Amino acid sequence: MTFRLTPPPDEPEPEDLTLSITGVQARPREVEAGEPDPSRLELRLGTTRGEIKALLDVCEGQTGALITCSGAMGGEHEVRGPADSVYQRLAEQLPAQGVSVLRIHYRIAGEFEECVLDLLGACSFLSGVGAERIILAGHSFGGAVVIKTAQIMPQVAGVISLSPQLFGTRQVEEMQKPLLLIHGTADAILHHMASEDIYERANDPKKLVLIPDGGHGLAEDPETVMSEMHQFVHEHAGPQ
Repeated sequence: MTFRLTPPPDEPEPEDLTLSITGVQARPREVEAGEPDPSRLELRLGTTRGEIKALLDVCEGQTGALITCSGAMGGEHEVRGPADSVYQRLAEQLPAQGVSVLRIHYRIAGEFEECVLDLLGACSFLSGVGAERIILAGHSFGGAVVIKTAQIMPQVAGVISLSPQLFGTRQVEEMQKPLLLIHGTADAILHHMASEDIYERANDPKKLVLIPDGGHGLAEDPETVMSEMHQFVHEHAGPQ
């Protein structure tokens, strides 16, 4: 698969970036102290640009899915998420409610175009195993990665952007997908005006949720974040 990451008109044209999936390895993960669970998998997606590691929690027989990604630093937060580990909590709940969850590790955290390719590869993998409606969720740097990815990938049914940066969102009006933005009003890393700016430029349907006194990690009101994300995922990728 070949993707062109088209820049705004006033920016230089990048070289084509190509990522092809060359193989998939999967093994069941142990759940706490129990036996490995075949519905909870550790994945390694081999690609022509390196290996994408991910955790997949499967709902058999349904075609909706959520893919999550982190900020620019990567690390533990890639699979746990902000707002009191909201990605992990969703992965524990959504498969029983009809939605699979794929939580990815970036190959090269902080490299915008490479991280977009990671998400495109993850979308392609899920589409290949039957996903038809995919929600993307990203935090901070990842909040822009998911917007850019949704511009390119037709299987994306909606986007959740948490405390996003502005870089990478200049063409958000081309996304043409439902958008949920969540930002804290006391974010000292990325001001909530970033989400307000993205919101103003995005097409409907769109929603902006501001968390009073919320910081960059949205830890001050994790239940509102969880509730908003849960509702959005079910609305756009839940069982039909």
